[in-house]
Amino acid sequence: MMGVTKEQRQLMGVGSGLELLTLPHGHQLRLDLLERHHLIALGIAVDVLGCTGTVSQRASVLNKVIQLSAELKNTAGDLYAFSAVMKALEMPQIASLEMTWRALRRNHTESAIAFEKQLKPFYKALNQGKDETPVSRTAVPHILPLVKLMEGVGLGEDTEEGCEQLLKTLGAARAITLNAGLYSSYASSLLKDFKPKEELLEVFKTEFALRLFWGSKGAEAKQEERYQKFDKILSVLAGKLETGAASEL
Repeated sequence: MMGVTKEQRQLMGVGSGLELLTLPHGHQLRLDLLERHHLIALGIAVDVLGCTGTVSQRASVLNKVIQLSAELKNTAGDLYAFSAVMKALEMPQIASLEMTWRALRRNHTESAIAFEKQLKPFYKALNQGKDETPVSRTAVPHILPLVKLMEGVGLGEDTEEGCEQLLKTLGAARAITLNAGLYSSYASSLLKDFKPKEELLEVFKTEFALRLFWGSKGAEAKQEERYQKFDKILSVLAGKLETGAASEL
């Protein structure tokens, strides 16, 4: 989106990565974005489920995650990252932490209300193609439906509703390409004082995240296998936390 060189534009054939998403040769970029989106969600889940302290401490972590999602939506305008965080919060393993959610409602009432009354409805509307976020306040639009469509992942049913959703996704794709410059401008305004360190750029690469989660050998396994194993680990962690929480009462 930002800092695209002349050489990169020539290679892509378009002016930005957002436009590249809509083209056949954007295949690898789309795969990377799907992978990173899921890894962000897994990372958030690990943060919550890895908190083996008291229920109140875990509720505090949950509170911070909800605050993060609100900032991504309201300040950063990063709907890609926002949707990844919300995906984590709605994972079965996180949703099953009943005592943690009760503690959240008791100790962090404002966050609990914001999650239920603002963030969840907004996330649902996003996935239904009803995003009303001003373009001028958006750094990264909700690209996941488009990316999934282009890669044939999770296609909707062959129904009237499914066809309507398809049309909305295609319309969103057109809007994304037309407004790519506006998204870039807003992102630039947010990062105008940010100076990245070259040695830290490695952590933003998909390959680094894969090695971090699964190790060098595990990262080479099939995606479905990797996800299934990690899902089982999260389920075990969630079960132990709820059992331990019950013993605190």
